[in-house]
Amino acid sequence: MDDLNRTNFIWDAIGKDLAEGVYTEVHTRFPPEPNGYMHIGHCKALIMDFLTAEKFGGKCNLRFDDTNPAKEDMEFVRNIEKDIRWLGFDWTGGLFYASDYYDKCYEIAEDWILRGLAYVDELSKEEMRAYRGTLTEPGKNSPWRDRPAEESLDLFRRMRAGEFAEGTKTLRMKIDMASPNIVMRDPAMYRILYKEHWRTGNKWCIYPMYDFSHPIGDALEGITHSLCSLEYEIHRPLYDWVVEHAKNMLPGHPRQIEFARLNMTRTVMSKRYLRQLVEGGYVSGWDDPRMPTLSALRRRGYTGTAIREFVSRIGMSKADSVVDLALLESCVRDDLGETSPRAMAVLRPVKVILTNWPEGETKTIEMENHPDRPEMGTHTVTFGRELWIDSEDFMEVPVKKYQRMFPGNEVRLKGAYIVKCEGCEKDAEGHVTAILCTVDFDSASGTPGADRKIKGKTLHWVSAADAVPFEARLYEPLLVDEEADDAEEEAAEEGEENAAPAKKDFISRLNPDSKTVLRGYAEPCVRDAAVGATFQFLRTGYFCKDPDSTDELPVFNRTVGLRDTFAKQVKA
Repeated sequence: MDDLNRTNFIWDAIGKDLAEGVYTEVHTRFPPEPNGYMHIGHCKALIMDFLTAEKFGGKCNLRFDDTNPAKEDMEFVRNIEKDIRWLGFDWTGGLFYASDYYDKCYEIAEDWILRGLAYVDELSKEEMRAYRGTLTEPGKNSPWRDRPAEESLDLFRRMRAGEFAEGTKTLRMKIDMASPNIVMRDPAMYRILYKEHWRTGNKWCIYPMYDFSHPIGDALEGITHSLCSLEYEIHRPLYDWVVEHAKNMLPGHPRQIEFARLNMTRTVMSKRYLRQLVEGGYVSGWDDPRMPTLSALRRRGYTGTAIREFVSRIGMSKADSVVDLALLESCVRDDLGETSPRAMAVLRPVKVILTNWPEGETKTIEMENHPDRPEMGTHTVTFGRELWIDSEDFMEVPVKKYQRMFPGNEVRLKGAYIVKCEGCEKDAEGHVTAILCTVDFDSASGTPGADRKIKGKTLHWVSAADAVPFEARLYEPLLVDEEADDAEEEAAEEGEENAAPAKKDFISRLNPDSKTVLRGYAEPCVRDAAVGATFQFLRTGYFCKDPDSTDELPVFNRTVGLRDTFAKQVKA
């Protein structure tokens, strides 16, 4: 696990940097924005940042990019910290915030104005977008691009003093409006925003843009390698430009390396969309088990170990691809299969009456907790005259090749006896209310008769005498189609003037059957399990106890099913 195919092009590049003496140590950073919960799409960058530091004996910083107080909250900070620890990492280089460097960013901005590298612009957001040009046509200079440095400096200081309305003035870098790289066409450095910052209060009413503050933070912290996803490749010349033109005020010069982002089928990977789901009431919150946030996956029963294995399996490359959600589920299933105790639970119960079993008599049966791990011990269940089985395990008129319970057929009840179905009882509407069976008393598990061969399958069951009622929540992907969600660039979350609007109405793609709630019965052992405990419910799937559980009604989320087959894992 975590070998990322033992090496990758990023680690090869870092090894070369060390061998050539470009850097003498490795220092990375993970820079999340505290404007939402982290989702599975962030894990590739997160794991790469922290694991790279571990591999080369270096350090990794956690630095929150808190440059947009309009959307940020301490709740998000705490959850991000919790998620990182859940994945098994710690910020060995320290905990920082972009706001730690606001004074330095401002100092650099004034220096650039005086050096003719920045100017105060008065174009509106719409005008700025029009002046920028297109991918095939150059932009044109703002009418205020060549205003005197002294005038821009005066206006910039008045922006800081709060003399102007939001959107009326912007500080921009003076680079090249004809650059073939549209990112280099005089990008914004500062915008006016009258929002109280949760760390700096009302000290500032101007806030630096990500493309300006991020490389400065990296250089100030001594970061050697800035690892990020591929959508930032076009931003790399700007990253280097910022560091190079501020090097007289910065102690380091980090190197940016990009890798392909994580795209998954039927998974919402945009914080903008996820926020829309939460605020629109389409889900119960950021940790709704249908969400792809790490908090939601943890609540559903996913493990940090499985997610790290998932990232290791998909590896690191610069080639875009779409990973099938089934690969992640397979990693979860493999991990839970090794660690989860077994129990029996019936999700869609129908009663079985053993007509030849003595009234009032019960038997205690010992069941293994794990078939391959005897050290996990055993537990006992009660067997009696009345049982619950899953309604899907009975058909009055069986279809071809049906090998479960139907009149005249024999099946084995897990850990107990072979029983023969003799018929069923129905209500006035024709619904089956009870299945009538007889027991072969010579077929008890562990006796010579247990070896008798029958055509029927082995079924799970729960004793009606001490069954625990519980709620089962079954989940399917939020999106109805296999198409990967188009996640916006993280920079767009900054509220930049060139942030693209949502590309399509993803709400129309939501799966109306993404959540099913059932009431069933389970063994008594599940009632006292701790919240977060995971079981394999035999023949049904892996289930995790939810925080909504009460003493009267335990609630279990289905983590993944038992099926371990999937077709194409990666679609080029």
